[in-house]
Amino acid sequence: MITSNMKLKLTALLLTGILALTATGLKAQDKVIDQIVAIVGGNIILKSEIEDMFIQQQAQGITSEGDMKCEILEDFLVDKLLVAEALLDTNIVVTDNQINQNLDGRLQMFINHFGSEKEVENYFKKPIPQLKADLQEVIKNQLLSSQMQNKIVQDVTVTPSEVRYHFRNLKDEEIPTIPQQYEYLQITIQPAIDLEEDNRVKAQLRDLKRRIEEEGASFATLAVMYSEAPESRQGGEIGYLGRAQLDPAYAAAAFNLKGDKVSNVVKSDFGYHIIQLIDRKGEKINTRHILMRPKVSPEALEAASLRLDSLANMIRKNDISFENAAMMFSHDKTTRNNGGLVINPNTMSSRFSVEELDPDISKVITRMKINEISDPFQTTDETTKQTVFKIIKLISKTDGHKANLQSDYQQLAQMYLEKKKQEVLEEWIAKQQAKTYIRIDNTYANCNFRFKNWIK
Repeated sequence: MITSNMKLKLTALLLTGILALTATGLKAQDKVIDQIVAIVGGNIILKSEIEDMFIQQQAQGITSEGDMKCEILEDFLVDKLLVAEALLDTNIVVTDNQINQNLDGRLQMFINHFGSEKEVENYFKKPIPQLKADLQEVIKNQLLSSQMQNKIVQDVTVTPSEVRYHFRNLKDEEIPTIPQQYEYLQITIQPAIDLEEDNRVKAQLRDLKRRIEEEGASFATLAVMYSEAPESRQGGEIGYLGRAQLDPAYAAAAFNLKGDKVSNVVKSDFGYHIIQLIDRKGEKINTRHILMRPKVSPEALEAASLRLDSLANMIRKNDISFENAAMMFSHDKTTRNNGGLVINPNTMSSRFSVEELDPDISKVITRMKINEISDPFQTTDETTKQTVFKIIKLISKTDGHKANLQSDYQQLAQMYLEKKKQEVLEEWIAKQQAKTYIRIDNTYANCNFRFKNWIK
């Protein structure tokens, strides 16, 4: 990714949206002084919130050349403006499912960092259920501010002429450095599932459907017990999504459901599902589902690896090109029609820095030579989360260098787009400052804020 002080800093402007997840109300203090230090419209900011955030930033090793408490206050001020506007916008909705998913992800991050739930409880000095309760409102506000931020900048675009003009007017020290990048092709094989195992999973889902329809069992409860989907903890609920946001097979079944009926077993790229409709809003539906994936046998894993190994040897002998082999044999829908070429979703180019690569791929590709074909390796498909085998071909490796229009246009376009979004967001904040009642305690009167109109 581009490293430049011109890169969009929306996250920095909304630091409370991230760090507040580990701050307000989480770590007990011996003394908490609930003094109001700022008012934004009808919302208040307490001194205890600033102090909590300050402690959390120090714990995470975050430093600042300026006054960190002033910076924290300004982050809260921006966040309050965004949340207040989001609450007035009927198109911005945060569901319980979204909150719960973010909550589970945040808690898992804590557990990974500290090693166990017990260590998390020891650090925050409270049990997990209380920790989750404390986080609920914070996460809701973070999701509201994030959606509002996205809406503010959603229509910002750049043209090729704008990108060229902007680049040619950069000072030499402003030109970003492009890190070492890789381009590669891939062929993906998904191990075959035994027919007996396939039938077992479908039969189990049909039995769950029967229990719901005939015995009155709760779909949500069964989802918690049996589903392999990330949403299982929320009773299988996935939130409001449009047809294009869903797997085609899933969407076809879900959009045909009436009332609270349960679908027949549906096969998608993710596995097998039964689906229940919860609600409709225009062109979007909210559904819950139970997902089950047939288990892959050791024999099937070995067969997939051997098949790819034979294919790799044919490519090395020039019996078939990698591109043709990808189109004929790869199971990955997103790359096979491009001859196996993998596109970076962050930049929409075919270049990846090491940090942007899947870890399983980076371990292999960084040891390869140009045009070399890798041995088969096992990994997890990023989309379907199913076990697959891959071979890759390294087609280019670009050393780190100062950006230029000829070879780095996509990265430069993304950089300029982010700069324009930053400017639009700053303009929005300035307008909101002008029309919102804001009062800041005199103890913060000498803060060197990024935005100059907090104190009127």
